[in-house]
Amino acid sequence: MDTPFLTPIEKPKSLLWKLLYFFTRKRFGKVVTPLKVMAVRLPVAFGSFSGKIAQLDKKLKLPAETVMLVRERVAQLNVCLFCIDMGRAYSIMAAMNQAKFDALPDYARSSLFSEKEKVLLDFVTRLTRDRQMETELFAKLAQHYDERSICEIVWIVASEFYYNMGNIGLNIHSDMICEIAQKKAIPDATEVAATV
Repeated sequence: MDTPFLTPIEKPKSLLWKLLYFFTRKRFGKVVTPLKVMAVRLPVAFGSFSGKIAQLDKKLKLPAETVMLVRERVAQLNVCLFCIDMGRAYSIMAAMNQAKFDALPDYARSSLFSEKEKVLLDFVTRLTRDRQMETELFAKLAQHYDERSICEIVWIVASEFYYNMGNIGLNIHSDMICEIAQKKAIPDATEVAATV
């Protein structure tokens, strides 16, 4: 069943929420379901916290593609369909290597990933799936990443869990944002003709 457990609020009463819906619709082509189901039912500070995560991600020194690979891996393991869709949409909008995202479930055998990325994804997989870490795997990660980067990796896993659990707990599935992003990334023939 793809219907959220709580009915989405399509028309919020407060002006602030109406503005947030407007800007979300402008950015993504629609108001995303987590906003209509969960955020609108909580005090604005809760929604603001979610927005802070995105702002804090801008302060990470890890490359954007690495951040998105980690987020996608965590979302895949937790089976958060909304986050898988949203993460893929961001990777498309940022023109990241889509072949890597396609190969992510089988990264260990893929030639698209460097040894450094495979160790990173092993760490993320173990932490996400088993909620534990052994010294040997941590030591392998530390051979490729400095202390700040390791802390950033753990932050990304933890903050992705926050998103995943909210969506899973309320039965929020994909909003098909990825399809909207693909349409924007691939200009139609009239747009291409207009630039020639």
